[in-house]
Amino acid sequence: MSSLFPALTEALTEGLTLVSADDSAHGPVDRPALRFGDRSLTYAELAAVADALAHRLTGHSRVAVWATSELETAVAVVAALRAGVAAVPLNPKSGEKELGHILTDSEPALVLAAPGDELPAALRDLPRVDVGIDPGADAGVAAGGPLPDTDASDEDPALVVYTSGTTGPPKGAVIPRRAIAATLDALADAWQWTGADVLVHGLPLFHVHGLVLGILGPLRRGGSVRHLGRFTTEGVTRELTDGATMLFGVPTMYHRIAEALPDDPALAKALSRARLLVSGSAALPVHDHERITTATGQRVVERYGMTETLMNTGVRADGEARAGTVGVPLPGVELRLVEDDGSPIASYDGETVGEIQVRGPNLFTGYLNRPDATAAAFTSDGWFRTGDMAVRDPDGYVRIVGRKATDLIKSGGYKIGAGEIENALLEHPGVREAAVTGEPDPDLGERIVAWVVPADPQSPPALEELADHVARRLAPHKRPRVVHHLDALPRNDMGKIMKRALGHG
Repeated sequence: MSSLFPALTEALTEGLTLVSADDSAHGPVDRPALRFGDRSLTYAELAAVADALAHRLTGHSRVAVWATSELETAVAVVAALRAGVAAVPLNPKSGEKELGHILTDSEPALVLAAPGDELPAALRDLPRVDVGIDPGADAGVAAGGPLPDTDASDEDPALVVYTSGTTGPPKGAVIPRRAIAATLDALADAWQWTGADVLVHGLPLFHVHGLVLGILGPLRRGGSVRHLGRFTTEGVTRELTDGATMLFGVPTMYHRIAEALPDDPALAKALSRARLLVSGSAALPVHDHERITTATGQRVVERYGMTETLMNTGVRADGEARAGTVGVPLPGVELRLVEDDGSPIASYDGETVGEIQVRGPNLFTGYLNRPDATAAAFTSDGWFRTGDMAVRDPDGYVRIVGRKATDLIKSGGYKIGAGEIENALLEHPGVREAAVTGEPDPDLGERIVAWVVPADPQSPPALEELADHVARRLAPHKRPRVVHHLDALPRNDMGKIMKRALGHG
């Protein structure tokens, strides 16, 4: 089988030199691979502990991983991949009902967890394997000898990641080894990502952003990752000052950075040193883009992906970092916009809204045990229906305006994306946070509703003021007709606003 981690293979077989995925030499086997707080593993140590664990996993089809933001989670997933076994990352914050569904659906043979982790009742009947990270105890994987030939192919499952469905229980997206390799190599091309890069992030490890991009990405390149455990601006300052070159985050993290920058010159200096700042999982408001650039001289680049497709587009390191866009399709990815009837939109004018459909080697193979849902997700000619709505500029840049189900508002004969209205609202000095939805209107079809967290709760901006503000920046038909003031917007673990939790009226 093709190795997902050339540097690990080299650390085992050569013991002297590591060679990254782009075949450039990058140092001895004591190069750091993973660091979580004060605990770390070099490539040689990671190879030893992961392959010792992999010996205990061979022969199984799937194993669950209790995916805390700890070193053991990374070791467990690497071990499963080395053994040719699919890993099912479990969100430690999942409720009993959701966990029960995932376990019944995926039928893992056992659960991998850090020693001392207390597992919920739903997992207690599953055989447990504690993940050890003592390289001395597993030195050279000598006790087990070389890993047996797993016969894992590029199309075999690497991960089963459960998506938080808007209706019904979560579905398990089966992600093949081929998709992980393809998406990470495409990002390496787009971001000039090499074994010399040191990535810092503080994202959870039960989804593709934190796990595939944030952990498996540096390991595939032969580079290093430093995980903060919990995101703090102090942690970002420390790691970027101490030689880290890249930062991965979600908009809530970059919003906190933007808020902190005026009073934190050390943070501004650290960010100015970074080679690449990347935001994903949701759109980063243009206002936060501008505040970060003003303070640091750096532009945050965005990329666009989802569980089923991994990464589809990205702003290239050598391209224009255009705020509010997610860049161009990555190498190997085909992308098109389609009308409601499925017909492709022929011209890119930066205005016409359509649903994004993609195809390429980055796609999943299907939903576990759900042939009906898998069939419904694809067109007859093999394009995946993302459910995301976007416009495309003449030079190919993609600008996402929202989800088809929750962010596309059809008002007065116009298709309006909630995202651009949210960006406009966030430019108002009286608005701290904003979300936009539609609700039925007998005259317009749908009217635009703004949900606003005011900067000063004692003096929230009035509807007329916000409507005029949006109309001046965008167009009169995009102004909100209703405004609700809130103390906070409902968000999930990734910081995405849960619009379905926003009631109407």
